[in-house]
This record gives sequence, C-alpha cells and structure tokens, in this order.
Amino acid sequence: MHMADALLSPAVAGTMYVASAGVAAYSIKKIREEDDNKKVPVMGVMGAFVFATQMLNFTIPGTGSSGHLCGGMLLSALLGPYAGFLTMIGVLLVQGLFFADGGLLALGANVWNMAFYGCFLGSMLIWKPIMKKGASKAKIIASSILGCVLTLQLGAFSVTLETLASGITELPFGVFVATMQPIHLAIGFVEGLITAAVLVFIHEARPEFLWGVGAEDERAGKLSKKATIGVIAVVAALFAGVVSLFASAFPDGLEWSMENVAGTAELEATGGIYDIVASIQNITSFLPDYAFKHSEAAAGTSVSGLVGGIIVVALLVAISYVVRLGSKKTKSE
Repeated sequence: MHMADALLSPAVAGTMYVASAGVAAYSIKKIREEDDNKKVPVMGVMGAFVFATQMLNFTIPGTGSSGHLCGGMLLSALLGPYAGFLTMIGVLLVQGLFFADGGLLALGANVWNMAFYGCFLGSMLIWKPIMKKGASKAKIIASSILGCVLTLQLGAFSVTLETLASGITELPFGVFVATMQPIHLAIGFVEGLITAAVLVFIHEARPEFLWGVGAEDERAGKLSKKATIGVIAVVAALFAGVVSLFASAFPDGLEWSMENVAGTAELEATGGIYDIVASIQNITSFLPDYAFKHSEAAAGTSVSGLVGGIIVVALLVAISYVVRLGSKKTKSE
C-alpha cells in the first residue's frame, strides 16, 4: 500500500508529513521517558523482518491481486506503540530512498497509513485490552487478526481520503472506496494470520518480549533471548534472500484497485516539486524496485532483500543511539 507521489498534491503531502512528524516527535519523547535499552536489538531485527516480509507479496485467490505485511500491529505488539512507530518509519524510509518503493513526497502519508493505525490504534484499542489479564494463544490469534483487519481498513480508507483531498480525478472517491476496502479486508485477514504465527512463536520462546504481557508472564521461555532474536534474524534473511524470489507477481491491493478504477496503476505528475523529488529518488535508489539497474537478474531481488535488511538494522540502531543520547542529556540537565 505504498503510495506514489503522483497520488498526492503537495499540500496534502505536506500535511501528512506534519502529522507523521508530530507523532514521531511524541514517540521519541515517550521512548526517552521509558529509557529501555533492551528494545534496541529487538527494534533492529524486527525492522529487518518487516522489511523482508514486505517483499513477499502473497496472492489473494480469485482476485488477481496480492498483498504484503504492513507490520505496524506486529511491531507494536513487541515494542509498544512508540518504538514500533519509529521502527516502521525506518523501514519505510529505507524502502523509499534506496529501493524507490513508495514516493518520497508521499512518505509522510505512507507512514501515517501503514504505521500510525497499526502501532497506535491496533496496540492501544485491541492488543492492550485483550492482553490485560495475560496472554494466551487464542488471545494472540484473535487480537492479531482483529487488529490487522481493522487497521488495514483504516489505512486503505485514508488512501482514498488523501487522493480525494488531492483532487485526483482519475480515482473517483465512491468507486475507489468500494474497490479498496474489500480487497484490503482480505489482505488484512492474511496479515493477521502471519502476525499471529510470529507472535505465538515469540510467546512460546520468550513471553516477556510481548509488550504489556511479559512482565506479568512468569513462564520460562523455551529459548534464550539471544536464540529467539537469532531465529527471527535467520528467518528474515531467508525471506529476504530466498523466499522473496517466489513473491506473487500480481499487483498489490492499491495497484489492483487503481487498475480497476482508472485503468492504470501508474498516474503521472510532473513539474515543480514532483520533478525534484523524482530526481532525488533516482540518485538515491541504487536498487530500484528491488532489482539491479538495467538488469532483470533474479539475484537482484536477493541482494536487495539482504542489503536492505542490513541498512534497516544499522539505521534503527543509529536512531536508538540518538534517542538514548538525548535521554541521557535530559537527565543530566
């Protein structure tokens, strides 16, 4: 559901940047108050995991469409809403800058649509209340499916509102909504199943890794903390380097909806700021569309997945360091 720049007017894109930046600033403030260094390795490995799984489009049977994990609900269930939100920003920034996946002008909107709802509404309104009296496999599955379905519906609806506000006449609001919501209902359900599988594994391996649950769960985990993080890292590497080669070739839910409504998944917007951000993205994206430039070799996908995962880990560790440094300065003052 990565929006391209052509789907947004500069005014709407700027508004979404302001909204997402405001939530990011608030998240940094809350993380500094928590001052929990234990989240740093989890942020890094889970950021790489979400990056890898977003490369794995799964087919929605009978539709000619595909979907991929958004990851907001998954991240917030492990890291809480604030660290989860910053982790998603790291993933989306790397995708936009280095792989041309989503527009740079549209980054604020993509952060809002794909991260805000899952990390805040999903975690606060669904995950936390359901887990209030402790976690169980049934509760994890129920909250994962419900959370992913609800937050993906909100994200898809936001896309239609943003295109409406931007005056994209090729995508009439009523028809676009009627196309977007059903396909993302199916995608959200599949994402819920994937999210549940990962969280059930973590609950069995290290229950204290689950946000709002671990402190009250006194069961001994089946794996050590390092082993659990190691398993997730290995799975992320396998997904990025190998399984990504078998991703669905069908368009994702947004592209499929655009094709059904406008007859094309690529709208054009030229001139002014559109040309500026396009030229920047052409320079920074050394593996556009997760492939080697001027080559269709399958190795480009594998290299993109592995390199992208490493960049995400490095970026998130750097963000964590900056946030912790700010926390120490605040305390000393």
